[in-house]
Amino acid sequence: MKSEERKRADLFKALADENRLRILRMLQEGERCACELLDELQIGQSTLSHHMKILCDSGLVEDRKQGRWIYYSISEEKAEKFKEMVGSMLIVTPIDHTENQKRCCGE
Repeated sequence: MKSEERKRADLFKALADENRLRILRMLQEGERCACELLDELQIGQSTLSHHMKILCDSGLVEDRKQGRWIYYSISEEKAEKFKEMVGSMLIVTPIDHTENQKRCCGE
């Protein structure tokens, strides 16, 4: 089972590529067929498959097969959880620097 930190790292990894960010931007408009993504991104099938595997493994993107085609969409549930997680990571608690100086380096 993956640790929470590993799951978080996988989510950030999914966002750490220009093509994957472009794919997510395209999917914001709604479900898209793999062939549409290929046409717009001007990348090869194997490259798209690689990016979609990372996005799907992260949970941010869901896929469904219909006939010969695969359709992709953003997981609204996972996107909301991701936004909450990032928000909670960026909450800054005021720190009493004088207290930290006393504890730092054995002082």
